[in-house]
Amino acid sequence: MKTDIDMKWLEEFAVKDFTSGYTCSESVIDTIRKAMELDIPDCAIAMSSGIPWGFGGAGCLCGAAAGAAMCLGFVYGRTEPGDTRNLRCFELTNEFHDRFKEKFGATCCRVLTKGYEKQSPERKAHCIEIVKFTVVTVAEMLIREHEKDAKES
Repeated sequence: MKTDIDMKWLEEFAVKDFTSGYTCSESVIDTIRKAMELDIPDCAIAMSSGIPWGFGGAGCLCGAAAGAAMCLGFVYGRTEPGDTRNLRCFELTNEFHDRFKEKFGATCCRVLTKGYEKQSPERKAHCIEIVKFTVVTVAEMLIREHEKDAKES
């Protein structure tokens, strides 16, 4: 995992992804995988394609937040039943949730975008700020945890 990340570059890359055709969840995953040189497969982006606008337009969980959980799960999630790695993943995802909610007041897309027309430039600008916060926060968390793991090894 690459940990020497230029956070300004990270934000700019995420904005470029988000304004070039990827949705919030897709741009979070793509940005984190490229910036941190994680072997997240393309299928992870495809798997996140139904998440934007609060789960396919339903207005529930913010797609950027869901993309963050997917990135944290890729690094700290489990692939075997009963593996306790999921406990660390839960802790990190909960930490992200709390930081996101503290910053924006909610995690619900419908609440976050209240008062914005769905395809308006104002909504896009608002969501860009959410995506930027998300990629920086996830990167900082992954770097912190990677450094903690390195010290414990």
